[in-house]
Amino acid sequence: MPRPFDRDDLLRLLDDLRIAHETTAHPPTFTVAEGNKHWHGLKGVHCKNLFLKDAKGKLWLVVAPANAQINLKTLPQRIGSKRLSFGNENLLFDVLGVRAGSVTPFAVVNDTENKVSVVLDRSMMETDFVNYHPLTNTATTTLTPEGLKTFLRYCKHDFQIVDVIEKNETP
Repeated sequence: MPRPFDRDDLLRLLDDLRIAHETTAHPPTFTVAEGNKHWHGLKGVHCKNLFLKDAKGKLWLVVAPANAQINLKTLPQRIGSKRLSFGNENLLFDVLGVRAGSVTPFAVVNDTENKVSVVLDRSMMETDFVNYHPLTNTATTTLTPEGLKTFLRYCKHDFQIVDVIEKNETP
């Protein structure tokens, strides 16, 4: 794999694609709980990203609101996969070019072989703004859901928008 995109590369690409965005620096955050300490004042939905592998070896990136409870036992039927488990850190870096704690839908820019299927939560995509790490967990980038879709299309990544959160759960 060539050198993965970094934060500066990503922000230049967003500018080149004319995708409006704002990036806010903060101390490193590895979990949603840590992020909650630094996200106050940022507009939009804060999100979490799960790098998963199914029983047939297919890779998935599931993106949902940060406080969502995602049931990995029932999710496969909603996204068309087999049994899901978390992908390991070496696979994460080999495919998406990021480390644990920095997983983000922006990382598909590094997946030039389109190994990862992207799943976006419907409730998240119906908001005005969404927030993700810009390939590093030392900042948060805010953009619109349409901006995210434009980015994913540019990266030639198909995505599906589904109810990641079961109807009886609340984000």
